[in-house]
Amino acid sequence: MLDILVILVFTIFVVVNIKLDITNKISVTNKKVMSFYLVLAPHIFLGQFILSYFLEQSGVGRIGRGFLILELWIFVLYIGLRLNLFPIKNDKSGNTRLSVMLGGRTIMLCGLYSVVGEIIYLIVINQYTTINYLDNPTAIIDLILSFIIIAILLFNGSLRILFTSKRLGIIKRMILLFSFWIPIINVIVILYACHIVRLEYDHECYKVISNNERIESQVCSTKYPLLLVHGIGFRDLKYINYWGRIPKYLIKNGAKIYYGNQEAWGTVESNANDIKEKIFEILKENNCEKVNIIAHSKGGLDARYMISKLQMADYVASLTMISTPHRGSGILTVLCKLPEGVYRGICNLIDKYYKKIGDINPDAYISSRQLSPEYAMKFNEEIKDVSSVYYQSYVSVMKNCISHFLLFIPYLILKPMEGENDGLIGVESSKWGNFRGVIRNKYRRGISHGDIIDIKREDYKGFDVLEKHLEIVSELKKMGY
Repeated sequence: MLDILVILVFTIFVVVNIKLDITNKISVTNKKVMSFYLVLAPHIFLGQFILSYFLEQSGVGRIGRGFLILELWIFVLYIGLRLNLFPIKNDKSGNTRLSVMLGGRTIMLCGLYSVVGEIIYLIVINQYTTINYLDNPTAIIDLILSFIIIAILLFNGSLRILFTSKRLGIIKRMILLFSFWIPIINVIVILYACHIVRLEYDHECYKVISNNERIESQVCSTKYPLLLVHGIGFRDLKYINYWGRIPKYLIKNGAKIYYGNQEAWGTVESNANDIKEKIFEILKENNCEKVNIIAHSKGGLDARYMISKLQMADYVASLTMISTPHRGSGILTVLCKLPEGVYRGICNLIDKYYKKIGDINPDAYISSRQLSPEYAMKFNEEIKDVSSVYYQSYVSVMKNCISHFLLFIPYLILKPMEGENDGLIGVESSKWGNFRGVIRNKYRRGISHGDIIDIKREDYKGFDVLEKHLEIVSELKKMGY
């Protein structure tokens, strides 16, 4: 009779809790449940023998003990699967990526909590019991099972974060991956990753709410279409967008986007003709009078030349230039000191490669030298702004030389020559037309020449590149462009 009563009570408890969890009436992964589960569950193998002993002492028969232990395993396994597969069921973001990412953070923290619980458990076992893990097969299996459970939690959580977080850069991902098995260091790295994920989640949730509020207003639906003009060394490729996530974000908020499609290593004159042809295509397709140009780096020089020298002022409403070297870059001053044969040899190799990927007339030698201060001086004397076109400029700056590992050396070269810079262009060189200020953040990362166009598709603390471009375009709309 006692067996039936105990089995009935425990069965009702298990079934009711699982049903309530499935129907979202309760959550078996809440903090109170997890605080006990993560300490006890890893030792279920040893615990079943301890539980069986106490049940036997309480008068529960063999069959009753067997059923109770089976149900205990079922309940523990259910919670384990629920934690690893659906750690968060009621995610307020409504975004699958964010839900998976935040779930990874939850699982990682649970894994760390289990590690702490395991350490305390082993200390207690060693100090207050006579269990010898080396001589007791049951204790050894229990220890192995505990290790597997904790490893699954940490591995599952880290994979979720590695594959979903946009704020963790390549370097941070590699550190997280390689430090995973290094004691103490891995705890610090995991806690840092969890902190980054929490910040990213909160930021993205705020962005989702903002986007939902803006969707009706179409804040980026400018009067004229937007033409994005890339810088030197890149092409407008179909599957690898030079502008990262920016175009999709602007389109989502009402913008109509086109690309310059000029050559990666074309001269200013050659690229200006390519952009001119593209503008006429856009005007015909949209039956409109003008376009707004947003140009990055050398693209700003290409666009300026096109407007002034190719009589395109009547077809351009505004030109927004981001990190454009209007007065050249000191980096070219250094590069031009290389032996002529070496410089031309490198440029010839570049030309051969870019011909294979789409450039028709690449000229790395001339196009690169068009970024020098000497060329810029002559260019500015000849190319004058047209009053009917609105010119504005922006520039970003790196915090220090370690802000961007690829621009470490260029930043150090430019710093004594031009002061604050984005790793390739100095602040003073970028000022043209209505200068809208320096884009910076107060954190270590800074904003490099590539960061400002989202080339790495990463989010940085203290700066949202997508929101910045939305702000630029929405202001153009307000101004009637």
